Amino acid sequence: KPQLEPDEPGENVEEKEPEVLEDYKTLLNMNKDLIGWLKIADINIDHPVMQANDNDYYLRRNFDEEYDKNGCLFLDYQCDILNRNTNWIIYGHNMQPGKMFGQLDKYSDEEYYKAHPKFEFDTIYEKGAYEIVYVFRSKIYNEDAVVFKYYQFIDAQSEMEFNSNMAEMARLSLYDTGITPEYGDELLTLSTCDYQENNGRFVIVARKIN
Repeated sequence: KPQLEPDEPGENVEEKEPEVLEDYKTLLNMNKDLIGWLKIADINIDHPVMQANDNDYYLRRNFDEEYDKNGCLFLDYQCDILNRNTNWIIYGHNMQPGKMFGQLDKYSDEEYYKAHPKFEFDTIYEKGAYEIVYVFRSKIYNEDAVVFKYYQFIDAQSEMEFNSNMAEMARLSLYDTGITPEYGDELLTLSTCDYQENNGRFVIVARKIN
């Protein structure tokens, strides 16, 4: 390969995969499906986040890939941690007594949100802090239903599409956090079952702050 001249654009240089953080190297050697770690200290969430080739694999498997009704937290299979999507979606079971995302719905209380507005999500490549912007209840709809489906929002192709999704989330939100994400912000959605209705879901949307 010829050496690039100093003023030549470097688009032919192969992109190297970023270095895995020291914190996660040992765990990654144990299970290559590890893509990150979610920590929301006050509701006892301090768990690895996995990603498989579909959204079923870790529903009933633990980190060791053995049967476990609690499953794992997992990133939607359509998301890409190397080429960041507009919105990453992490799923987890709403388990009693409070395992996995079992205490996530504490955020239905605005006062609880005000006391705990931020959390941490690291990918295996970089640390991240997030602030919560929307908290709402939704459900899984029939495929042909013409309605906002938060679980289909992974990449916004335009600013208009992004703003349309934000408006839908704001409309559903249980309270106003005073924060409106802007096109280009990096979002993270946490989704769990909500038993107030059939196929109900409890959803938190946050944006990366550093």
